[in-house]
Amino acid sequence: MKYRSVFDIIGPVMIGPSSSHTAGAALIGRTARKIFGRKPQKVVITLYGSFAQTYRGHGTDIALVGGLLDFEPSDKRMINSLTIAKQMGMEVIFKESAELTDHPNTARLYIEDEEFSVEVVGISIGGGKVEITELNGFELTLTGSAPVLLVLHKDQFGAVARVATVLAKHEINIAYMQVARKEKGALALMSIETDQFVEEKVQEEIRQLSGIARVTVL
Repeated sequence: MKYRSVFDIIGPVMIGPSSSHTAGAALIGRTARKIFGRKPQKVVITLYGSFAQTYRGHGTDIALVGGLLDFEPSDKRMINSLTIAKQMGMEVIFKESAELTDHPNTARLYIEDEEFSVEVVGISIGGGKVEITELNGFELTLTGSAPVLLVLHKDQFGAVARVATVLAKHEINIAYMQVARKEKGALALMSIETDQFVEEKVQEEIRQLSGIARVTVL
């Protein structure tokens, strides 16, 4: 079922003219911020399709940056996000791409600071709803409808079972899981939707497992 309540049909509470181009864009930016884990120093945002054609008029640029500042779509500071980002020392570069994508409202966010970098691709599917379709080159589908545990790990025998065992020990139920890899034996990414939030102590236990590179919870 696409809509679970009348509020899904009405749309989100937001600053800006468009649920797809403003509220959705803000959520893409905020999700990327949560994956990165803190305020980035530099962001390169590449826009595709309708986003690339209308982002200034619809406030998509303002919304994406507001999300990267961890603002909710309804936050009144959203309209000044570009200025606030500059004042906080965040360098933001926008690029427009004519490359065809699977969805017209697509944004690619490359985020970095002096320690590491993250690249996130998100699409705004309407009504303020979004999907994250790529993370650091790994294909996935994140909708934000449930807590998600992201585990970057070495592609090796038993890796999935070890993580699942930790979750089972703490009585955390797996609702949905995806595993993606770029090549055999290299890095792989587990995306695990859970019925309960994975607390920090459980995350740390997973980090101590063999072959684990990074653990993040959304």
